[in-house]
Amino acid sequence: MVKKILKKIYKIFFKETPTEKFNREEQENYKKWIKNNEPDEEELKRQSTEKFKFNPKISIVIPLYKTPENYFNELINSIKEQTYNNWEICFADGSEKKEKYIEDTLKLYSDKIKYKFIGENKGISGNTNEALKLATGDFIALVDHDDLLPKFALYEIVKAINNEPEADFIYSDEDKFIEKNGIKIRMSPHFKQDYALDTLRSYNYICHFTVIKKELINKIGNFRPEYDGSQDYDIILRATENANKIIHISKILYNWRINENSVASGSSAKPYAYKAAKKAIISSLERQSIQNAKVEDSKIKGIYKITYPIINEDKISIIIVNRNSTKELKRCINSIIKSTYKNFELIIVDNNSNEKSLEKYYKNIIKDKRVRVESINENNWNLSKLNNLGAEKATGEYLIFLNKNIKILSKDWLEIILSNCQRSDVGCIGAKLIYKNKRIKHAGMIIGLNGTVGYLNNNEKSISPGYFGRIMIQQNVMAVSGELIGLSKKIFQQIDGFDENLSYEYNNVDLCLKIIEIGKSVIYNPYIIACSYSDLQDNFNDSSLQEDTIKKKWSTYFEVEDRYFNKNFLKSASNMRINPNIIK
Repeated sequence: MVKKILKKIYKIFFKETPTEKFNREEQENYKKWIKNNEPDEEELKRQSTEKFKFNPKISIVIPLYKTPENYFNELINSIKEQTYNNWEICFADGSEKKEKYIEDTLKLYSDKIKYKFIGENKGISGNTNEALKLATGDFIALVDHDDLLPKFALYEIVKAINNEPEADFIYSDEDKFIEKNGIKIRMSPHFKQDYALDTLRSYNYICHFTVIKKELINKIGNFRPEYDGSQDYDIILRATENANKIIHISKILYNWRINENSVASGSSAKPYAYKAAKKAIISSLERQSIQNAKVEDSKIKGIYKITYPIINEDKISIIIVNRNSTKELKRCINSIIKSTYKNFELIIVDNNSNEKSLEKYYKNIIKDKRVRVESINENNWNLSKLNNLGAEKATGEYLIFLNKNIKILSKDWLEIILSNCQRSDVGCIGAKLIYKNKRIKHAGMIIGLNGTVGYLNNNEKSISPGYFGRIMIQQNVMAVSGELIGLSKKIFQQIDGFDENLSYEYNNVDLCLKIIEIGKSVIYNPYIIACSYSDLQDNFNDSSLQEDTIKKKWSTYFEVEDRYFNKNFLKSASNMRINPNIIK
């Protein structure tokens, strides 16, 4: 009630709330983006005359059920206006009776449209499977009966296939639209990550527009009725598990209609879908030999929290570097001691401390047999070298490098780190770091932000879900903060630890990129929550030198777009704001 009153007062004086202002600005930016980045009539005409080396037939598979006439006609028109022409539509109709407007359309386009009247509603999976039986194309495009395809959608798909002949799973970005007074208003563009397994397990971010090679469909099998409501999620999980080459096109190739029966209208539209989605995730995990994982709803319907099983209760070595810091270290260690997982050791790498209060604290804390102090005498402050020395002293199978200015807020943080790092595909994992003022410091890192590397969603409210829930999901990122990073000792040794040429800044980025180079994932987990009480490490002042070093060493990553961001976002904003300018 108080919040509602404050909101009303705010609007009286300022006309709109900060959230309303943000949404209005983003809608304005999206209108500009459409104007600047989508093809004009001249380009559409050029596309229609382009000759590809390979001209695959695209079978557009659409299940029908009591489809409104205006929706049907608009969908047909959006397909027949495609600039790429080698397509067919495969309709399977589960309605109780044939509609005259459908029969009239079939007469006009009998050579391009295949139609099967089922005579009964077999459910969305059953109806779609009937449509699949009609398909003779090289690729299957999945489209809902009330949505639309931009004129250039199939052109972009075929262009991508020609550029990547091995591609057998292609998806694009998408938006939503509503109709007011006969005018279609496009909104809520979803600019997505490239293929990201952990993100996909957190929610079906791939969704529309999905095109799958017919050979891949034949391999994995058709839609499964037991997953109705999330049948697309199930088949996307199965297809991506078996795909040779997954392609993401960073363009809006699908317009998702908002109506009262569509999931696009909100989380209450199809409540049964969320139960099916959790079932699909569990099934996917089991196919990949991950047993006994727990899949739960998050605070937002359609977003899921996965708790991975701990295979072995291995020892974890927590490494903290310190010099003459008692108060901060004590706060950090007190928070660690409260952890629910007990099989850990705490290694304090002390570099030339001389404070009496710290000496006294050390004598007290090492009474806990899990804690020990390793004294190092290094004249220069090189955090990478000190961490490497700490790792050499570690006896645990897993390592956590922790800044002394961190306070752990999640008591089960060690279980989360261990269970994820025991997965064969994971290289390292990072946390959701917040400032004392409850704003986010770190929720993953972006290569290329502000010219170098930046924190994702920096300074957003810690309770904010973020762009399409990205703050609150476990997801793939290119790098995580070195203030709290966990990984196996085996992987740490495989990549030769921290690069000591990067004494502090960007040493974490370098570590993460080395992990990606060996084919492992870097993960951000929002359920590991910690408060960061500092921005910079002691005695650090060589930022520009470090920046040059990381850019030269990893030029191949800095010269391309961050695969887990999106090229359509501003590189000057960490919270995924639309770049309205022309995107190359």
